[in-house]
Amino acid sequence: MSEKFDIVSFLKFAVRHGASDEHLKVGQPPFVRKNGFIEKVNHESLTKEQLDEAVMEIIPTSLVDNIALACDVDFMFEIKGCSRFRVNYNRQMGMPALVIRNIPYEIPTLKELELHSVLNEVIKYQNGIILVTGPTGSGKSTTLASLINQISIEEAKHIITIEDPVEYVFNCQKSIISQRQIGVDTANFADGIKYALRQDPDVIFIGEIRDKETMAAALKASETGHLVLSTLHTNDAVQTINRIVNMFEESNRQIIRRQLADTLRATIAQKLIYSEENKRRYPACEIMVVTPTIRDYINKDNSDAIYELLRENNIDDMVSMNSSLALLVEKGFISKEEALENSNDSNELEKMFRGVYQGTKSYYE
Repeated sequence: MSEKFDIVSFLKFAVRHGASDEHLKVGQPPFVRKNGFIEKVNHESLTKEQLDEAVMEIIPTSLVDNIALACDVDFMFEIKGCSRFRVNYNRQMGMPALVIRNIPYEIPTLKELELHSVLNEVIKYQNGIILVTGPTGSGKSTTLASLINQISIEEAKHIITIEDPVEYVFNCQKSIISQRQIGVDTANFADGIKYALRQDPDVIFIGEIRDKETMAAALKASETGHLVLSTLHTNDAVQTINRIVNMFEESNRQIIRRQLADTLRATIAQKLIYSEENKRRYPACEIMVVTPTIRDYINKDNSDAIYELLRENNIDDMVSMNSSLALLVEKGFISKEEALENSNDSNELEKMFRGVYQGTKSYYE
């Protein structure tokens, strides 16, 4: 019989060493992700018995009876004084596996995250939709937690979060914050939004918009005087607009475009850039604040014009991804080489470094 795998001690070790994620699977030693990179832990390969015991140690009692037949389950686990953890239980070739994301207690400020100062103004909107986008692991949840916490510090509002599962736990400051979990407090995202409208909200945070029902409910909430914040797995502003529109049947898409043009306030497309010198990651963000011109382009389905407007970067509060990368270099956070490696248009960024393009002034001051 194999020796017990102490998952609590392992997670404490991972947090101490600055890991963001842990991967546990049968027949392999544990792996962790640190600063975006996967690292193998010096440990014996895990057995099915060890994984089964580890799962039973951390799973909520409400899920114990069903876990033997489950294929994919998400839940939260907490080690008091250490961290909260978002756990995904899954199966790989019939064997149990765990992928764990560390959720710190402390919510960093926008300044601590080195995020663009314009976000302090974006969160002052009274209604509409703000979307934070990017691939998995790009820091969307942390950015949104920081935005919500900033609202709570500055404004006396009722903020409702609808999450699957609840990740960051907020303290009520000037605002009262109600956190609702899918499957525990409400059936699904669409229902959560529908019933949230009867709970006197000012701000509604939707953990993720996954389908047209959730998107339609979010648009309705934003039209009826609420500020809605959420995430999408898209890489830039134009992709975000197109993804939303294409969720719906072709016959309804022009109506959705008009609705989106009226309600969208800003998109924040984010990626994390690792600095070899500073041994940490910094967020690079494309920020599109919806101006009357952008609203007109959305209505007319003029994607090229939106790209060009972002590239010109000469409108207040508009930041292209390359401009954000250039600013990180200017501040000494990352090197030129690291910026170029992460740019979708390295030729343009090279020209920015040579001073051909304007609009690279520092917005962080």
